[in-house]
Order: sequence, then C-alpha cells, then structure tokens
Amino acid sequence: MLNYIVHRLILLIPTLLGVTAVVFFVMAYSPGGVVGPLLNLEGEVDSHAARALRDYYTKRYGLDQPRGVQYLRWLNQVAPIGFDTGQDGKLGRFRLLKWPDLGHSFSRNRPVADLYLESLPITVLLNALSLPIVWLIPIPVGIWAARHRGGLFDVSSSVTFLAMWSLPSIWVGVMLIGLVASEQYAHWFPTGGLNSTNAEQWAFLPRFGRSGFEPGWLLDRLWHLALPVVCLSYGGLAFLSKLTRTAMLENLAADFVRTARAKGVDDRRVLFTHVLRNSLLPLITVAAAILPGLLAGSIIIETIFSLQGMGKLTIDAINARDRELVLAGVLVAGVLGLLCQIARDVCYAIADPRVSYE
Repeated sequence: MLNYIVHRLILLIPTLLGVTAVVFFVMAYSPGGVVGPLLNLEGEVDSHAARALRDYYTKRYGLDQPRGVQYLRWLNQVAPIGFDTGQDGKLGRFRLLKWPDLGHSFSRNRPVADLYLESLPITVLLNALSLPIVWLIPIPVGIWAARHRGGLFDVSSSVTFLAMWSLPSIWVGVMLIGLVASEQYAHWFPTGGLNSTNAEQWAFLPRFGRSGFEPGWLLDRLWHLALPVVCLSYGGLAFLSKLTRTAMLENLAADFVRTARAKGVDDRRVLFTHVLRNSLLPLITVAAAILPGLLAGSIIIETIFSLQGMGKLTIDAINARDRELVLAGVLVAGVLGLLCQIARDVCYAIADPRVSYE
C-alpha cells in the first residue's frame, strides 16, 4: 500500500503538467492572446496609446518570448524546486527548495496568492456546510429505502430524488432567488452576499439587546448561506441516496446474505456488518468525486448568489483571460482532485482487504 501511494504521488507531477499545459496553450493561442482583454479594460484609447500599452504588457509579463518558454517559466515559478526569478524576469540561482509563486494577476494587478487567500475561506465554508448534507444524510436514507423496498418511503423517496437529480442547479438557484428571496413574493432569505450591512456591529451569537432580538453575526452568516448550500448539495444528496439503495439491494440478493440468514444471523447484523460493508466500494468511488464536483459547482453557485469565492474569482479570471489567475485555479483544483483519487484508493483497501495494488 505504501509503495502504491508513493507511485501515485509521483504520477501527480506528469498529470498536473498535462492539465496545466492544455489550459496554458489554449489561452496562449486564443484570438487576441492575453493582451487583448487587458487593452479592453483601459477603455477607448488611440492607436499610439494602444500600441504603447501592448508593448508595456508584453515586456512586463514576458509575452514576447516563445509560448513554450513562457510555460516553462511559469512552471519554474510555481514549482518548489527551480531558479529564483527577479523583478526583471531574469533567472537567478538554482534552489532545491523555494517558496512557490503563483504569479501576478494581469487584470487586478495583485499577487494571485493574495487573491486566492481572500476567496478561499468563502469556498471552503460553503463546501464545509455542504459536505455533511451530501455524505451523512444519503447513506441512512438509502439503507432504510433498501430495507423497506417497495414501501411508501422507498417509492416516495425514489421519485423525489429522481426529480432533484434532474433539476440543474443554475435553474434552481434562479428560481429560489425569484420565489423565496424576492421582495415580490416570500422574502425569507437574502438574494446574495455573506452578511447584512450592519452585521459587524452585532455580537457573534444571537441575543436580546436594547433594540430587541439581534440575530448575531453567526446566525446572519448561516441565513445568507442557506440558499447557496441547498443549491450546492441537493444534487449530490439525491445521487448518493439512489446509489446507496441500489448497492444495498444488489448485495441483499447475494448468496452470502442468504447463507448468513440460514445460519440464524440477526437481520441487523447481516445488514450493517455484511451488506453495508460490501456496498461501500461504489459509495467510496462516488464520494471521492464529490469534493471536486462541489468545487466545480461553486463556480455556478457563487456567481448566482454574488459570493466572492474561488468560483467567482475563476469566472472573472476566465472572462478577463487572466492567465496567471486561471492557471492557479487549475493547479489548485487539479491537486485536490488527484489527492481525492488517492484517498479513494486507500479507502478501497480499508473497506475490502481483497483489493490489491500489486
């Protein structure tokens, strides 16, 4: 197992190289390149000023060099091993260990690391609230539905989850804003943002003050995140519930279950010790893809609800064709996705000792 994990960690490097290279060269060879959107941000300028700006951006960000050289310089910049890079772009001495530099944002004129440090807590909070809903609720629901196959709960939950899985999150988000957050209908939730304008003046927890009940900063934050969390988690909840039910039913009809019952083993022990453990492999497979899926879904949800997280930052970077910002997002998402796959394979061996990686 240790050798397998080491091999998979080594394979992370060529995988990330391939993913980032595809994104880099697609942006590099796109019409207008990187400089075109930067000139659009400057507004209307005459031809001489536009040419001067283009020359300035080209020299500042090294866009006059071959695209292969640009990509290699970016790799040297983000790698923990490589050459030091000065302010003028010249390479310094070689280091076996250095602090990775995600670069400087073209469109926002700020370090990429600072931008992601500001937006990362919002995305992490959004996904931290969604993961328990996606992982903890579907498994007992699926087990109960499989145990009472054909019953009222099984039929009603199957229809409900199928309907939930069929609804796109972008449509659900817009409908929730229009129906339960709009002042024209039921204004139960805010339409966007993380807190109310005067939330910083409240206490952290709810309390009764001189002016009456104050919801507090924490309750106000949860109130603002309620609709985004629902939009981010309902699809994964529905899919994992149906998958749990299907896996449980498949193993309930297996020969080893009939043998265990014939020997007089208690039904509860058969269900949770034998059936559930043998049903974990497909659940682990899907669970490993849930976190990358939530990060990808955050792009849509954060845009709809005006949350300044990593998803919204990525969308803005793509629209501005900000190469450094987009590549940093691809790098972070790629590392998380590949680490989830390694964790999945480790969980395989824990759940089923018959799994071998030799």
